[in-house]
Amino acid sequence: MHVIIVGAGPCGLSLSLALARADIEVTLIERENTIDSRPRAPHMTAPGIQMFKRAGVFDDVRRAGFLPKDWTFRKFDGTPIVTIEDIAVSKSPEATIVLPINRLDEILLSHAERNSKICLKWGHRVVDVGQDETSAWAIIKQQDGTQTRISGDFLIGCDGGTSQVRKSLFGDKNFPGMTWDVQFVATDVYYPFDKFGYDDVNAVVHPHDSHLVARLTKDGLWRVAYQEDKNMTFQEVLDHQAAHYERILPGHPKPADYTLTNINPYKLHQRCAEKFRVGRICLAGDAAHLCNPWGGLGLTGGFADVTGLADCLEGIAAGKADESILDKYDEVRRSIFHTVVDPISTANFLRVSALVTDAAIENDPFMKMCAAAKHDPKVKEKMEKSVYAICHDFTQYYNCKA
Repeated sequence: MHVIIVGAGPCGLSLSLALARADIEVTLIERENTIDSRPRAPHMTAPGIQMFKRAGVFDDVRRAGFLPKDWTFRKFDGTPIVTIEDIAVSKSPEATIVLPINRLDEILLSHAERNSKICLKWGHRVVDVGQDETSAWAIIKQQDGTQTRISGDFLIGCDGGTSQVRKSLFGDKNFPGMTWDVQFVATDVYYPFDKFGYDDVNAVVHPHDSHLVARLTKDGLWRVAYQEDKNMTFQEVLDHQAAHYERILPGHPKPADYTLTNINPYKLHQRCAEKFRVGRICLAGDAAHLCNPWGGLGLTGGFADVTGLADCLEGIAAGKADESILDKYDEVRRSIFHTVVDPISTANFLRVSALVTDAAIENDPFMKMCAAAKHDPKVKEKMEKSVYAICHDFTQYYNCKA
């Protein structure tokens, strides 16, 4: 079997490695010339850990990252509202790991470059996709303007929220859902949050200035992500960053007080493609669905998608499943988005931006659960297992004798 994967982000790279370990040939196509260095979700929860083990990179990821300790919801003045202790579930073999995605991608890429089953094509932009009864293909435009066609047995779109694979299947504007009335600005910064008593993850609740402060590395790099007017241009976001930091961060720092290393503004969406499978072409990750970043369910859902696709494609290649298993992938993964990812991520966004902090624990069921978990082991266990609602084992649909 030969699988074409479009998009060399964490989902495309990890799926390539998993399939290659199952003796499946992979062509991995990426429009850029290198991996993406923009700030993105850094928390790798259980679905990601499962995929790293399957891809053969877990040990390297574990060495490069760290296990976060506590998550605290805070009022705007920094006063704690409620704390979730040991958010990593540190005793679990699938404990959450914190690692900036660009560093994760470097690890995945180093493994892919050494794998003879994976052919990496940088600077190759997909302009269209197609298929017939026996194959799927991508039409590629190289940077010199040359167009070529790459064919395989199946094609997987892991090419992000602006996915050309999805656009080729359903049209440029057909991505059902909604866009939030703000943009999110993800920044990476060296600043001594420890001095102010901040935990490894901090969600500051406020109707206009909700923001996240999370430790990224053990050497003092932190993620600060905050809301801005959705109509601001990139340059306006840059120009306003210092004033925004001074207003929202503890100590009200001036630019000389911190070192900003990266900034990435982006729109927030809740969207899902009408199908994740059309014949021999499938979608996964942000190419298939988008959600706001509160709770990290976009990345988590993407890893769950590609783990499911690995089940399906490996089963087909081994003669344990027929191609109808991909219909089950489409059905189940879309259902999980609509019943788990979309409502929970929406509730997470509203929790930090619309909750009255003085009565947060009394009025919000999740906050109430967090408070109860400090004293009730059964509630704590229920919270820790909740991430697995996003997972699904597709090997149960194997229907052929190999």
